[in-house]
Amino acid sequence: MFVRSAAAAALDRKKELFSSYDNDRREEQRRVQGWLEELKTDSTASLNRKLDAIDDAWPGALPTAEFDRAAGMRIPLGATWKNREQARQWALETLAGRPALAVDGSQIVPTTDYSPPVGAVQIGWFFNDRCTATNGDAAGRYEKDIAFEVLAPDELLDSGGDDGVFPNWRVNQERFILECAKLCEFMERCAERPFERRPVCFFDGSLIISFAGQLRAGREHGYIQAVQELLACSERTRTPLVGYVDNTYSRDLVTLLATLHGLPAPAQINDAYLLRETLSGWGDRSPFWICARPDRLSDAGRADFYKQVCFCLARVGMENPPARLEMPLWLLESGRADEIVALVLAEAVVGSGYPYVLEAADVTAVIQQQDRQRFYRLYQDFLQAQGMAMTITRKQRSKQMRR
Repeated sequence: MFVRSAAAAALDRKKELFSSYDNDRREEQRRVQGWLEELKTDSTASLNRKLDAIDDAWPGALPTAEFDRAAGMRIPLGATWKNREQARQWALETLAGRPALAVDGSQIVPTTDYSPPVGAVQIGWFFNDRCTATNGDAAGRYEKDIAFEVLAPDELLDSGGDDGVFPNWRVNQERFILECAKLCEFMERCAERPFERRPVCFFDGSLIISFAGQLRAGREHGYIQAVQELLACSERTRTPLVGYVDNTYSRDLVTLLATLHGLPAPAQINDAYLLRETLSGWGDRSPFWICARPDRLSDAGRADFYKQVCFCLARVGMENPPARLEMPLWLLESGRADEIVALVLAEAVVGSGYPYVLEAADVTAVIQQQDRQRFYRLYQDFLQAQGMAMTITRKQRSKQMRR
């Protein structure tokens, strides 16, 4: 149970720490904001000369040709409306005839409450083939479906591991791999279409997988291979790919600014927080930058593919900081950046602040708590049919009776 008075007292005991954090953040923000104002007056050529002199292969970010066209680090959408209906009409016109695809996933991780151990991954996808739309609608023939995979005990065992016999990492990695593979499947499927009829493929998250570098040695391989194959498939089929991060804490631009000043990147400031005032209007975005993030993967020479990804910050909603949009570098170099960003923003209008296609994939993929219980009952029936016993801890049985 939650006791409000106890929680309030605990917060009150830490109020000085929260106040100190806020003061430090404000001070760091003022310093980094000054660096940003200097950057706004620079040029691509000048910035490249400075980076060449520093001779750091991973300075955080590298400029693209867009930097020179972005006055004050801001590229406006170029469309304005007086009301919500006008915005929706713009979105419908922008999306007309432009297919979109998103894939998301959910998982059931192994637990000591049930034996034999079992894990499961469900990915869901939503493909809106707007080429079939009629009467000016943004929707056309669509495909919404799931794929479900079970991981048996031998597939979960971690030889030589120190985190028990039920590691979650295999389930989490399998979900990631399956999501990437499904996107590639659709890219191949639509590869013969004209560019405008190929779907904009949304990846829910970042293509820059710094988290994989935090894993025990060897566990990063599956993630690296999946992203490399996804980027290669996008370029081979010339199918647009977008990594969408709604609430981003990435600090690639902050790292660049700190690198230019010979200082470590401030820990409390991220790119979205830094640019929230610069990108003041709906649809405003920063220029695209090539990702050159220093992390454990790039330090180990395992992240060359980072520089095949470019990113921008975009004002998708006025209530929250800007979102991070990523795309393969080939797509930017093809001159399609404005076009793809407009499609992403239009999806967000239709989705009332969050890209509709991602929202639909999430609803399709999610495994609720009651779904997990139904899965375990099915698992128990399966084991009994195989003549195998299922052990459920007394604590778990008690929870099932009480909830």
